[in-house]
Amino acid sequence: MEFVNYILDEIVAWAILLFESIGVGVLIYSGLRGFFYYVKGNPDTRLILAKGMAMGLEFKLGSEILRTVVVREWEELGVVAGIIVLRAALTFLIHWEIRQEENK
Repeated sequence: MEFVNYILDEIVAWAILLFESIGVGVLIYSGLRGFFYYVKGNPDTRLILAKGMAMGLEFKLGSEILRTVVVREWEELGVVAGIIVLRAALTFLIHWEIRQEENK
């Protein structure tokens, strides 16, 4: 049973690293793409940037949810839960802004 727990911890650790890396990559790409469109004067810059940020935050949120699998103490769980709530709120606000931009 201890071996299975070790394997699960390793898989989750690698998955967290993968999701975090993808999220950061998406955020960087979206920021650069948004800047490029801003310089070109594209009126859809905010919408393009918001969609990219939302996607990046979804990957980061996924990594935080996976992190709850390996949490060992209640204090750690509280910190992870707080991060999840904040990222979920940011994602909600970004999706709300996307809808507002699309309705213009």
